[in-house]
Order: sequence, then structure tokens, then C-alpha cells
Amino acid sequence: MKKPALILVLVLVLPLAGLLSQEVLRGEVMVELEPIFGLFVEDRYPLDYDDAYIRALEEAAMFFSASIYGWSFEYEIGERARSIPEFFELSPLGQIPWGDPGLRVTHANFADMRIWVWMDYHPEESQQRRLRAWRSGNVRPMQATGHAPMGLPERLTGRLETRRTALEDAARAAVRTMLQGSERNRPKEARGYISLQGFPYYWVDAGRWACSARFLVEIIEIVPFSAY
Repeated sequence: MKKPALILVLVLVLPLAGLLSQEVLRGEVMVELEPIFGLFVEDRYPLDYDDAYIRALEEAAMFFSASIYGWSFEYEIGERARSIPEFFELSPLGQIPWGDPGLRVTHANFADMRIWVWMDYHPEESQQRRLRAWRSGNVRPMQATGHAPMGLPERLTGRLETRRTALEDAARAAVRTMLQGSERNRPKEARGYISLQGFPYYWVDAGRWACSARFLVEIIEIVPFSAY
């Protein structure tokens, strides 16, 4: 299966009073028209194209939101020897609402009961400033893989929630990897900001959903164990 992608496109618009550049975000989402491995059997299948487009738009809005706004995070790294559990919490900094006119389907391809949908998002000026801010300061790129359960426990009520859970676990892994590479001693806590740098790639790994994603990470506070 080919990997989804997020592409930043520079569109040049020539207004009367000079030259203005505007970024367009572009990404591809794959939607299964039939259930996979017996999952999500509570949903109506096979999906028609309209329902598939709605699911693709919902998923793309989640990814574009994570790219433009990102999250703040609080991470308690935990330590088994001290019986300190690991805790990671993400707080979204913004969201693209359903029906946002900036989100548009450009074209789609169908094969093997799957549909690959390409979409563009045209950010407003305030959103473009956020995108530029993510590429400045003490921001570092990180790539990591996260997982989510294959089944449907109560807290994972469907396809979108399962993908969100795997993506958030990948964000946790990215922050953890960054701390392991920069800190000589394991810290107790860390806080900062993280954004999605490209549409993630999902697959099945050892009975779980896996998600590989690229992020931009900014750590603003590290609390060592010695502070306690």
C-alpha cells in the first residue's frame, strides 16, 4: 500500500499591489470501502463514495489541524524502578471545523475496495503565521511510531478515534526519543509543543494498528528528578 503524504505547495498570487505568496497544504487519505479484519462491524458497509469522502475529509481535517495548530503536551516520563507510571497528555491548540471552506477534495483513485482521496487546505493568513512559527525557534524534527489496539474497547469507538489514538502515541514516542537523545539523565517531566509535519502512515503490526509520523517538537521545560 502506498504511503499517504502531506505536501506543502507554494502558490503565487499576483494582486494589484504587489506579490503575495500563499501556502497550500496537500495530503492523501485512504478509506476502506469494506471492513478490515472484521473491525468496525458496527458501521454500514460497503461504503458509498459520499460516505467515503466524508470520512476522508474528517481524517484530513484532523491531520491538517495537527499540522497548523499542533498540541501542547505534558509528559511524566515515569520510571519502573521507582514505581512511577508514564503519563502523556496532549491538548489541541486549535481545530479545523467541519465544513471549513479551505478544505477541498481535489481528486480520488479507486482500487481493491479502497479509495485514495487527495485534498488541499488553503490556510488563512493567521494559520500561515502559525505554520511559519513551527519552522522557527528551538523546534526539532522527529519521527516515531505509535500503536493503538486492533479491537474496539469502549474508549475507541471507531476508525477515526483509533487513528487519533495511534497518532497521539506516536507523538509520545517522538517526545520520548527526543529526550533520550538530548538528556544525559532521565528527567521526571517535560512540557512543550508538538505539531504534525506530514500525513501519517498506518498499517497493522502484530495485531495492533501502527502509525508512523513526522513531527516538529519544541520542549520548553524539563524537570529533573533532582528537583524532587
